Amino acid sequence: MKLCNKIIFVLGAAACVGLVYSAAGLANDEAADDSIVGVTGSYGSTMTVIKRAQAPMFSHRVHVTGVGLDCDSCHPDTFQKKRGAAEAAGDFTMKSLEEGKYCGMCHDGDTAFGVTGPETCVTCHGSNMQQPKTIIFEEPVKAVTFNHTAHTEDMGFDCNDCHNDIFKMKMGNAELHPDQFTMEALYAGKYCGACHDGETAFASDTKCASCHIGVIGFDRLFGKETPEGEGHGE
Repeated sequence: MKLCNKIIFVLGAAACVGLVYSAAGLANDEAADDSIVGVTGSYGSTMTVIKRAQAPMFSHRVHVTGVGLDCDSCHPDTFQKKRGAAEAAGDFTMKSLEEGKYCGMCHDGDTAFGVTGPETCVTCHGSNMQQPKTIIFEEPVKAVTFNHTAHTEDMGFDCNDCHNDIFKMKMGNAELHPDQFTMEALYAGKYCGACHDGETAFASDTKCASCHIGVIGFDRLFGKETPEGEGHGE
Protein backbone atom coordinates (compact mmCIF):
# COMPACT_ATOMS: atom_id res chain seq x y z
CA MET A 1 0.00 0.00 0.00
CA LYS A 2 2.84 2.36 0.86
CA LEU A 3 4.43 1.63 -2.51
CA CYS A 4 1.17 2.39 -4.30
CA ASN A 5 0.86 5.66 -2.41
CA LYS A 6 4.40 6.59 -3.41
CA ILE A 7 3.70 5.79 -7.06
CA ILE A 8 0.50 7.83 -7.01
CA PHE A 9 2.37 10.73 -5.38
CA VAL A 10 5.15 10.65 -7.97
CA LEU A 11 2.72 10.45 -10.87
CA GLY A 12 0.70 13.29 -9.41
CA ALA A 13 3.80 15.42 -8.98
CA ALA A 14 4.91 14.65 -12.53
CA ALA A 15 1.49 15.63 -13.81
CA CYS A 16 1.70 18.95 -11.96
CA VAL A 17 5.14 19.63 -13.39
CA GLY A 18 3.82 18.70 -16.82
CA LEU A 19 1.03 21.23 -16.46
CA VAL A 20 3.55 23.89 -15.47
CA TYR A 21 5.70 23.05 -18.50
CA SER A 22 2.66 23.12 -20.80
CA ALA A 23 1.51 26.46 -19.44
CA ALA A 24 5.02 27.80 -19.83
CA GLY A 25 5.14 26.62 -23.41
CA LEU A 26 1.87 28.32 -24.26
CA ALA A 27 2.93 31.53 -22.59
CA ASN A 28 6.39 31.61 -24.11
CA ASP A 29 5.95 30.62 -27.75
CA GLU A 30 7.41 33.97 -28.75
CA ALA A 31 10.07 34.05 -26.02
CA ALA A 32 11.55 30.57 -25.67
CA ASP A 33 14.52 31.91 -23.71
CA ASP A 34 12.13 32.87 -20.91
CA SER A 35 10.67 29.36 -20.54
CA ILE A 36 10.28 27.48 -17.29
CA VAL A 37 12.85 24.72 -17.01
CA GLY A 38 12.10 23.24 -13.60
CA VAL A 39 10.27 23.42 -10.28
CA THR A 40 12.09 23.74 -6.94
CA GLY A 41 9.21 23.58 -4.47
CA SER A 42 7.10 26.21 -2.80
CA TYR A 43 7.23 28.92 -0.16
CA GLY A 44 3.90 29.03 1.61
CA SER A 45 1.31 28.70 -1.14
CA THR A 46 3.59 30.04 -3.90
CA MET A 47 5.20 27.51 -6.22
CA THR A 48 8.74 28.50 -7.21
CA VAL A 49 9.87 27.72 -10.73
CA ILE A 50 13.29 27.79 -12.37
CA LYS A 51 13.44 29.98 -15.47
CA ARG A 52 16.21 30.30 -17.99
CA ALA A 53 18.80 32.89 -16.98
CA GLN A 54 18.13 36.44 -18.04
CA ALA A 55 20.01 39.68 -17.63
CA PRO A 56 19.54 41.48 -15.37
CA MET A 57 18.98 38.61 -12.94
CA PHE A 58 17.18 38.54 -9.61
CA SER A 59 17.16 35.52 -7.33
CA HIS A 60 13.86 35.39 -5.47
CA ARG A 61 15.00 32.26 -3.68
CA VAL A 62 18.15 33.92 -2.28
CA HIS A 63 16.17 36.81 -0.86
CA VAL A 64 13.45 34.60 0.64
CA THR A 65 15.28 31.53 1.95
CA GLY A 66 18.78 32.97 2.12
CA VAL A 67 18.18 36.43 3.59
CA GLY A 68 14.89 35.51 5.23
CA LEU A 69 12.70 38.24 3.79
CA ASP A 70 8.93 37.90 3.94
CA CYS A 71 6.61 38.71 1.05
CA ASP A 72 5.56 41.99 2.64
CA SER A 73 9.20 43.06 2.93
CA CYS A 74 9.01 44.05 -0.75
CA HIS A 75 5.37 43.71 -1.77
CA PRO A 76 3.49 45.84 -2.52
CA ASP A 77 5.40 48.93 -1.30
CA THR A 78 8.68 48.38 -3.17
CA PHE A 79 7.41 46.12 -5.96
CA GLN A 80 3.84 45.39 -6.98
CA LYS A 81 3.03 41.71 -6.71
CA LYS A 82 2.68 41.39 -10.47
CA ARG A 83 5.36 40.20 -12.87
CA GLY A 84 6.46 42.96 -15.25
CA ALA A 85 4.84 45.80 -13.28
CA ALA A 86 8.16 47.55 -12.62
CA GLU A 87 9.17 47.52 -16.29
CA ALA A 88 5.74 48.78 -17.29
CA ALA A 89 6.00 51.71 -14.86
CA GLY A 90 8.66 53.35 -17.05
CA ASP A 91 10.99 54.40 -14.23
CA PHE A 92 12.71 51.08 -13.49
CA THR A 93 16.18 52.41 -14.27
CA MET A 94 19.59 52.47 -12.62
CA LYS A 95 18.98 56.11 -11.81
CA SER A 96 15.85 55.30 -9.84
CA LEU A 97 17.70 52.51 -8.03
CA GLU A 98 20.42 54.98 -7.05
CA GLU A 99 17.70 57.27 -5.71
CA GLY A 100 16.48 54.51 -3.40
CA LYS A 101 13.62 53.07 -5.42
CA TYR A 102 12.96 49.42 -6.25
CA CYS A 103 16.10 47.33 -5.51
CA GLY A 104 17.78 50.51 -4.27
CA MET A 105 15.54 50.46 -1.18
CA CYS A 106 17.95 47.92 0.32
CA HIS A 107 20.89 47.96 -2.07
CA ASP A 108 22.19 51.29 -0.81
CA GLY A 109 25.69 50.21 0.18
CA ASP A 110 24.61 49.95 3.81
CA THR A 111 21.72 47.51 4.17
CA ALA A 112 23.04 45.54 1.20
CA PHE A 113 25.70 46.09 -1.45
CA GLY A 114 25.15 49.25 -3.47
CA VAL A 115 24.05 49.51 -7.09
CA THR A 116 26.79 51.89 -8.22
CA GLY A 117 29.91 49.85 -7.51
CA PRO A 118 31.38 48.43 -10.74
CA GLU A 119 32.57 45.37 -8.85
CA THR A 120 28.97 44.36 -8.13
CA CYS A 121 27.56 44.76 -11.64
CA VAL A 122 28.20 41.11 -12.46
CA THR A 123 26.00 40.04 -9.53
CA CYS A 124 22.82 41.12 -11.31
CA HIS A 125 23.79 41.78 -14.90
CA GLY A 126 25.83 38.64 -15.47
CA SER A 127 28.80 40.62 -16.79
CA ASN A 128 31.26 43.26 -15.66
CA MET A 129 29.42 45.83 -17.80
CA GLN A 130 32.58 46.99 -19.54
CA GLN A 131 31.79 50.11 -21.54
CA PRO A 132 32.39 50.03 -25.28
CA LYS A 133 34.99 52.45 -26.64
CA THR A 134 33.31 53.19 -29.95
CA ILE A 135 29.85 52.22 -31.18
CA ILE A 136 29.28 51.85 -34.91
CA PHE A 137 25.72 51.97 -36.18
CA GLU A 138 25.04 50.15 -39.45
CA GLU A 139 21.29 50.74 -39.53
CA PRO A 140 19.43 52.57 -40.87
CA VAL A 141 22.51 53.86 -42.72
CA LYS A 142 26.10 52.64 -42.91
CA ALA A 143 28.14 53.79 -41.09
CA VAL A 144 27.66 56.13 -38.15
CA THR A 145 30.09 56.17 -35.23
CA PHE A 146 29.59 57.20 -31.64
CA ASN A 147 32.63 57.72 -29.45
CA HIS A 148 31.45 56.28 -26.17
CA THR A 149 34.77 56.86 -24.41
CA ALA A 150 34.83 60.56 -25.30
CA HIS A 151 31.39 61.06 -23.78
CA THR A 152 32.05 59.10 -20.58
CA GLU A 153 35.73 59.53 -19.75
CA ASP A 154 36.47 62.87 -21.43
CA MET A 155 33.14 64.65 -20.88
CA GLY A 156 32.32 62.89 -17.63
CA PHE A 157 28.86 61.53 -18.41
CA ASP A 158 27.49 58.74 -16.24
CA CYS A 159 25.48 55.79 -17.53
CA ASN A 160 22.28 57.37 -16.23
CA ASP A 161 22.73 60.48 -18.34
CA CYS A 162 21.72 58.49 -21.43
CA HIS A 163 20.38 55.14 -20.20
CA ASN A 164 17.63 54.10 -20.24
CA ASP A 165 15.73 57.28 -21.07
CA ILE A 166 17.54 58.24 -24.28
CA PHE A 167 19.07 54.91 -25.29
CA LYS A 168 18.34 51.45 -23.94
CA MET A 169 21.42 49.92 -22.33
CA LYS A 170 21.59 47.21 -24.96
CA MET A 171 23.94 47.29 -27.93
CA GLY A 172 22.04 47.51 -31.21
CA ASN A 173 18.66 48.33 -29.67
CA ALA A 174 18.24 51.63 -31.54
CA GLU A 175 19.01 49.90 -34.84
CA LEU A 176 16.12 47.52 -34.28
CA HIS A 177 13.81 50.46 -34.99
CA PRO A 178 15.15 52.06 -38.20
CA ASP A 179 11.82 53.77 -38.77
CA GLN A 180 12.27 55.62 -35.47
CA PHE A 181 16.06 56.04 -35.32
CA THR A 182 16.17 58.77 -37.98
CA MET A 183 17.62 62.23 -38.45
CA GLU A 184 14.12 63.65 -38.12
CA ALA A 185 13.91 62.06 -34.68
CA LEU A 186 17.23 63.66 -33.71
CA TYR A 187 15.98 67.06 -34.89
CA ALA A 188 12.95 66.53 -32.61
CA GLY A 189 15.22 66.02 -29.59
CA LYS A 190 15.28 62.23 -29.46
CA TYR A 191 18.30 59.91 -29.32
CA CYS A 192 21.50 61.94 -29.89
CA GLY A 193 19.36 65.01 -30.46
CA ALA A 194 18.56 65.14 -26.76
CA CYS A 195 21.91 66.88 -26.30
CA HIS A 196 22.93 67.76 -29.86
CA ASP A 197 20.44 70.59 -30.11
CA GLY A 198 22.79 73.46 -30.92
CA GLU A 199 22.93 74.58 -27.29
CA THR A 200 24.06 71.71 -25.10
CA ALA A 201 26.22 70.37 -27.94
CA PHE A 202 26.56 71.07 -31.66
CA ALA A 203 23.29 70.59 -33.51
CA SER A 204 22.63 67.23 -35.14
CA ASP A 205 22.16 68.90 -38.53
CA THR A 206 25.73 70.24 -38.48
CA LYS A 207 29.21 68.67 -38.57
CA CYS A 208 27.86 65.62 -40.40
CA ALA A 209 31.29 64.05 -40.88
CA SER A 210 31.82 63.93 -37.11
CA CYS A 211 29.53 60.92 -36.98
CA HIS A 212 28.88 59.81 -40.56
CA ILE A 213 32.04 58.13 -41.85
CA GLY A 214 30.37 56.42 -44.81
CA VAL A 215 31.24 53.15 -46.48
CA ILE A 216 34.86 54.14 -47.19
CA GLY A 217 35.42 55.26 -43.61
CA PHE A 218 33.83 52.04 -42.35
CA ASP A 219 36.10 49.90 -44.50
CA ARG A 220 39.18 51.86 -43.48
CA LEU A 221 38.22 51.47 -39.83
CA PHE A 222 38.25 47.70 -40.22
CA GLY A 223 41.19 47.56 -42.61
CA LYS A 224 39.13 46.60 -45.63
CA GLU A 225 39.51 47.73 -49.23
CA THR A 226 36.49 49.42 -50.74
CA PRO A 227 35.62 47.87 -54.14
CA GLU A 228 36.13 50.20 -57.08
CA GLY A 229 33.01 52.15 -57.88
CA GLU A 230 31.65 52.00 -54.35
CA GLY A 231 31.93 54.58 -51.63
CA HIS A 232 30.32 57.76 -50.44
CA GLY A 233 27.13 58.45 -52.34
CA GLU A 234 27.01 55.05 -53.99
